[in-house]
Amino acid sequence: MNAKIISRFVLYAAAFLVGTGLAIFFALGTSPDNYGIGEILGYSSITLSLVFIFFGIRQYRNEHLNGNINFGQALKVGLLIALFPAFAFGIYNIVYAEILDPEFMDNYYQYQLDAMQTTMSASEFEVAKAQMESEKDIFMNPITQFIVMFLTVWVIGLIITIISSITLIKKEKT
Repeated sequence: MNAKIISRFVLYAAAFLVGTGLAIFFALGTSPDNYGIGEILGYSSITLSLVFIFFGIRQYRNEHLNGNINFGQALKVGLLIALFPAFAFGIYNIVYAEILDPEFMDNYYQYQLDAMQTTMSASEFEVAKAQMESEKDIFMNPITQFIVMFLTVWVIGLIITIISSITLIKKEKT
């Protein structure tokens, strides 16, 4: 493994992801009125930041493996690149919820309840609300928040890694 190539793309992806997260925070503020657009922008920034996986695999293939890479090698490089932005975003989420917007979790919980109430019958809403109440402490926990955000980025990174690995496979011509 060429650590220099991998670390470069790890840094690009993590910086882009955390940087866009901060930009969205400063642009939209903390109003629950912006949660919908914030989610769209957030998932878009996750996906865009993980495009660096493709470029990292390609550069690794071209500069370190003389233009040839198999699926396993590409998968390994992509997953290494995906790991660090996922970790960085998990940390960013804790910083966001604990420092930048300490009322976020309570406000987001209420936002979700309000959204459910407008789309469900009264009896369905009461069941869903009771379910959310029973899980509230788990989801308010910073460790759970870290794990959820880490896994969100990791799964998207895994998908992008698999697609990139398939796309970039090149074998030596015989």
